[in-house]
Amino acid sequence: MKRFIGFIKKEFYHIFRDKRSLFILFGMPIAQILLFGFAITNEINNVDIAILDHSKDATTNEITNKIAASKYFSIKKIVTSEADITSVFKKGHVKAVLNFEKDFSKNLIKEHKATIQIITDATDPNTANTISNYVNAILQQYQKEQNKEIKIAYQIVPETRMVYNPELKSVYMFVPGVMTIILMLVSAMMTSISITREKELGTMEILLVSPLKPFQVIIGKVFPYIFLSIINAIVIVLLSIFIFKMPVQGSLFLLGLESVLFIISALALGILISTISETQQTAMMISLMGLMLPVILLSGFIFPISSMPVPLQLISNIIPAKWFIIIIKGIMLKGVGIQFIWKETLILVGMTVFCIALSVKKYKIRLE
Repeated sequence: MKRFIGFIKKEFYHIFRDKRSLFILFGMPIAQILLFGFAITNEINNVDIAILDHSKDATTNEITNKIAASKYFSIKKIVTSEADITSVFKKGHVKAVLNFEKDFSKNLIKEHKATIQIITDATDPNTANTISNYVNAILQQYQKEQNKEIKIAYQIVPETRMVYNPELKSVYMFVPGVMTIILMLVSAMMTSISITREKELGTMEILLVSPLKPFQVIIGKVFPYIFLSIINAIVIVLLSIFIFKMPVQGSLFLLGLESVLFIISALALGILISTISETQQTAMMISLMGLMLPVILLSGFIFPISSMPVPLQLISNIIPAKWFIIIIKGIMLKGVGIQFIWKETLILVGMTVFCIALSVKKYKIRLE
């Protein structure tokens, strides 16, 4: 019995002395519950919207102020014509536009009826529906307040129009997100075990004494996986077009270039994980657990980032998947060109260069 108790004590000592085991046991559950608790929500907060006010009267100003005063919406832009609506949606600045009809106040007083058109970006159908419901609720509340003081009730009629996905097909949201997750996780996992495999097999010494420079080793590790991941991306796009009937409104060539850029950034991230990991198991754990949850929860794939707490919104900016989802939705569903997605493209380029440079630096350290 004493031997058994001694063995148990030894196991406890072993666990407590191993920082990685402690992190898995206590750190990961805490991180997961915080991520799930704050990121998973069906509510919306501070969603950016635009206003198109053809009437510009006291009533439309009052309704606009009431919507702006709520915690759910933030008025990002005032557009002056219907031609500007397409532009603000393509730029990704807003998720909805409220279009007040001409002579809104006059119609409300004379005919006791006026119309507001709610135009939403339905590339994310769940968010589009939620925005429409929230706006309707605010309008109904305003209507109720106004009708207390008059005999003939005013009627504000909201007309909802979903752009880019009028049928609210969920596949339009899931295909870009799933494509992003697959390319990120598969690419990162494939490369994350590449250098650690060399260490475990004992062939690392050969690389260390070879005439190859660190950046040549890194590029050499990444290059074969670029080719394999591109085939993966082509298969996913073909399946999405021919099986799920996913439209591609923009340039297939641009979509291909952006996909290659994202694949390279994911592979570079995998190489970085590989250079800082001692074993294949550790590298696999980091690439799976360290990437899967952030990619799913903080990329805007399922849950709107604007509804998350500010710290999580800031963290989401370092997730490459966030920027690629914006790019792929813009090309496939909105038909945008590089002039609308250049910022996201530059961010992905910067992340790729940073990961490769850091990988080379870490590899140099191992040479010393």
